[in-house]
Amino acid sequence: MNLIHLFERWMAPLYTNLSITESAQGIINYILSLVCLSALAFISGKFFRFISGKIIGRTVEKTRGKWDDYMQQSGFFSRLTRLITPIIVYLIIPVFLPVENMVTEFIRRCIVAYIFGNVAYTLAAFLDGINTIYQASNGEMARQKPIKGYLQMIKIFIYIIAIILIITAVMDVSPVGILSGLGAMSAVLMLVFKDSILGFVSSMQLSANDMVRIGDWIEMPKYNADGYVIDITLQSIKVQNWDKTITTIPIYALISDSFKNWRGMSDSGGRRIKRSIYIDMTSVRFLAEDDIKKLSDLRLLSSYLASKIMEIEEHNKKLGVPEHDYVSGRHLTNLGTFRAYIEAYLVDNPNVHQGMTHMVRYLETGAEGLPMELYLYTSDTRWVKYEGILADIVDHLLAVMPEFGLRVFQNPSGWNMDNISKGISCLDNKQKED
Repeated sequence: MNLIHLFERWMAPLYTNLSITESAQGIINYILSLVCLSALAFISGKFFRFISGKIIGRTVEKTRGKWDDYMQQSGFFSRLTRLITPIIVYLIIPVFLPVENMVTEFIRRCIVAYIFGNVAYTLAAFLDGINTIYQASNGEMARQKPIKGYLQMIKIFIYIIAIILIITAVMDVSPVGILSGLGAMSAVLMLVFKDSILGFVSSMQLSANDMVRIGDWIEMPKYNADGYVIDITLQSIKVQNWDKTITTIPIYALISDSFKNWRGMSDSGGRRIKRSIYIDMTSVRFLAEDDIKKLSDLRLLSSYLASKIMEIEEHNKKLGVPEHDYVSGRHLTNLGTFRAYIEAYLVDNPNVHQGMTHMVRYLETGAEGLPMELYLYTSDTRWVKYEGILADIVDHLLAVMPEFGLRVFQNPSGWNMDNISKGISCLDNKQKED
């Protein structure tokens, strides 16, 4: 027994009274069965959406595990329940539409195509859930080996297969014919999916060589990128710059072009400071007795000066150099003592990484004086802390330089010129008075 036969039995008196022909009666019964089938599909869809939203949602919230929560967030369960309605409709078509005609066959094909599309849609949600579970279960591994790009590539293949199956289902043709036709379209497909193919190969190389991870600080001047990697997809990498702008870089550009990854600095625990202080060379001189006595009271220099004075006295005594002969013998200079003070200061500073290189050296002299370069690593790699440590070191050294009788070289400014002109004016006035 099917629904059309029931309509024929129930509606026969009405058809007789209205004098409706048998062919028209068959069409009306067919339409009524189709309406009932559509109503059943609508009610079934609402019912299973209710189950997905209420029953499954509440069940997921009560479970202890987190994987089902992530699957629920990705929409996997809701999309899975949507598959039930078209499957039920397809199975009960013979009950509602037993007449085999073009319309019935087309409806059946459309339902099959809808099932294929929903299966692809469900699998895509499942892959999104897998990615979320992977990131949540092992955040460090997910940063080092992100799988989002691979999952996107799988989704592309799923969608391609789903499109082929949908076309074959609606047109009622063999998939072999379409696949053979794709061979002739391979050049077009290569052109369309060029970025995806390049991205897939590049992401494999980046992952295999561990070149970049989510959370890495990278610099790529060609794309004006300078900040943290916040997302890695099949085709691109998103970088949040320090000004909070987002730069999107094609993933294959990281293979073809050069970029700087600061992960090594972060992992090492030390961040380099390389800064020069320019010394006015006219302020360099030998230390007098009073200078040595004053500097010997400094905690960081007392032991150095004591050992250095003893070493110099023994050296000059061997050579027979008089005490005040600054040309023939060795003597302490304010610049050398200042350099020794800086080295002692860096060793004593808890913010300087003692396990890494730290030194003070002279660079080549020039028109701007004698560059004294500080080369060291801070023990804190955070940007704000790093800048604070750097500022404290430079502030302190600039402030103590006068204690050593040294001056910082600085090009004349407007203030200097104004004082010079005032001095010249005063000198001219004095000469006129004289």
